[in-house]
Amino acid sequence: MMRYFYAAMMAVCVSAAGAQSLDPSSILQRDVKAWPTYSGDYTGQRFSPIAQINTGNVKGLVQAWSQKLPSEVTHSGGVGTTVAPLGRVSGSIVQVDGVLFVTTPDNVWSMDAATGKVNWHYQWKTRGGTHIGNRGVGVWRDRVFFETPDNYLVALNAKTGEEIWHKEIASFDLQYFSTMAPHVLGDHLLVGTGNDLDEPGMLQSFDPQTGDVEWTWYATPMKKGDAGLETWASVDAASHGGGNVWVNGSYDPETHLYIFGTGNPSAAFTSQLRGPGANLYTCSTVAVNVDTGKLAWYYQTSPHDTHDYDSAQTQVLVDGTWQGKPRKLVMTMARNGYFFVLDRVTGEHLLTSKMFASTNWAEETLDAKGAPVRIPAKDFDYAGALVSPSTQGIVNWQPPAYSPQTGLFYVNTSETWEMYYLATTDPRGAMGLGGEQLMNLPSNGGWLMAIDYTTGKPKWKHRYPGVTGALAAGVMTTAGHLLFAPDIHGNLIAYNSATGRQLWHQHIGASNAPETFVLNGKQYVLEAGGDTLYAFRLP
Repeated sequence: MMRYFYAAMMAVCVSAAGAQSLDPSSILQRDVKAWPTYSGDYTGQRFSPIAQINTGNVKGLVQAWSQKLPSEVTHSGGVGTTVAPLGRVSGSIVQVDGVLFVTTPDNVWSMDAATGKVNWHYQWKTRGGTHIGNRGVGVWRDRVFFETPDNYLVALNAKTGEEIWHKEIASFDLQYFSTMAPHVLGDHLLVGTGNDLDEPGMLQSFDPQTGDVEWTWYATPMKKGDAGLETWASVDAASHGGGNVWVNGSYDPETHLYIFGTGNPSAAFTSQLRGPGANLYTCSTVAVNVDTGKLAWYYQTSPHDTHDYDSAQTQVLVDGTWQGKPRKLVMTMARNGYFFVLDRVTGEHLLTSKMFASTNWAEETLDAKGAPVRIPAKDFDYAGALVSPSTQGIVNWQPPAYSPQTGLFYVNTSETWEMYYLATTDPRGAMGLGGEQLMNLPSNGGWLMAIDYTTGKPKWKHRYPGVTGALAAGVMTTAGHLLFAPDIHGNLIAYNSATGRQLWHQHIGASNAPETFVLNGKQYVLEAGGDTLYAFRLP
């Protein structure tokens, strides 16, 4: 018997002056009037208990409003002089007190959730950096926080958009950049960062009031005596070993553990300097104590990765049943093509399942810990190696979802192949990848999967038309027995979450994971399409 993983505490608070404000303890309660954090709550389930829109009436959804970005800049900041291209909305949109907070790299907007009207627009002038995307904001009391591509954490006044302070997360001179949405956990502000060169990824806790660093957890060993060093050739190799922290994880308030994923080791595609070991704690699901930053447990999904198979997709926490007994679980899909179920208290491995028969980089048998075993012949080679999945992975940052009504894990996937060639490193900008050339091949297209976590097998799956290897955006489930999922062609589609039957769709160029909330008694479904936001509701 599933139960909703929500702790009842306080509700979202609204100040007498009408300013947008979020008591951090209120995130522990699933308030249907808000979407206060990256996944809607801390579980990563992206499940909403709202059922006003359901399988019986979803076909009647109409557009309530749309709003194209950008708007006039009301406040600006930054330590650089460059205004970067706008980019697109790909991260989670936070909604507090009827106000939306929307981001693209270097930009934050405050908007009225009922009308789409822009309240303010803050723009950061950049020094440069990798403008690959931005995952959203964190809201703490009357402050909004976001990370910049040139690696700053910026605090804004939630009501006015004025900058309060900015702090460098890690050295821009070392080519660090940030995409993660700051994660508010009580009075801790968790921020991840990394780069594609040869520096260690890290997770840090900042004081949201002052911006001071409280603790730092490195994704690789940094000195003699550090746990995991035996899996590297040397301290030098380990301390320059990568393991980016770039996608939000999930939080278990009972154990006080933040559970998240890490990226690939460096160099990504040539591993000789790393040594033959597993290269901990790259390509892993990791649990750290929120107050101390101390590692509680880890599980490595791709030991000694040589294909850029990050374990970075948001982890999903479920209070479920395992072999007939209640169990606190964490589920995750890695880029390497495998689905994993672990005990979220101890990190004990429970299940590994290969999702496509075409996945060929690993042996058919698993290692003693249940992880895939790499085939060296599928590493990068001068003659080329045909590998599935591609470096993009079967999944990437686009968030999955879970429904306690069906017990199914939902995720957009892609079945792809790629030719991997080893090449001479170009000194002008090898990005720490180790000398590689890739040839993308026609794919078997994108798939929406509904996975039974007890078996690791799809209960149902839907293949998107076409042979593009692109990944569709993230997904969401609701108590109306619905699954909302964008496809690879930009349609937002509503499915019956139990059967996979399509019930409604709208073509908007969907680019992020949908979300939902109630305003003025009406349930809204919100989705971004590039530089435009769309809100839908029943008439």
